[in-house]
Amino acid sequence: MKTILNVIWLVLSGFWLALGYVLAGIICCVLIITIPFGIASFRIAGYALWPFGRTTVERRDAGAGSMIGNVIWIIFAGWWLALGHIVTGIALCVTIIGIPFGIANFKMIPISLMPLGRDIVPTDQPFATR
Repeated sequence: MKTILNVIWLVLSGFWLALGYVLAGIICCVLIITIPFGIASFRIAGYALWPFGRTTVERRDAGAGSMIGNVIWIIFAGWWLALGHIVTGIALCVTIIGIPFGIANFKMIPISLMPLGRDIVPTDQPFATR
């Protein structure tokens, strides 16, 4: 079932959302100092392509650097990526078939706002990285 949902997701919104994350990652990697943000953006792009069957968990070893990085990320890239998830989620929730995909978009808003200090893991192992 997860595979079917992921394929439909990829067609409806996953490709475009992942493209936005890849674009943000490329821009961040061009500037040398923001390479950690680019790596986080590429990691989330994979999650945006194939979200069903995976979830995000907080890393316990994330410290103040992750918090400061997340504030910088929100200011420069996170807000427009989260806005993309909101718009896409609302558009998908208009139809009955799109409601699970809209909910998946809303589920991705927290990681689009604060990607540092979080890991993407399979849903059957949410506590494996803690």
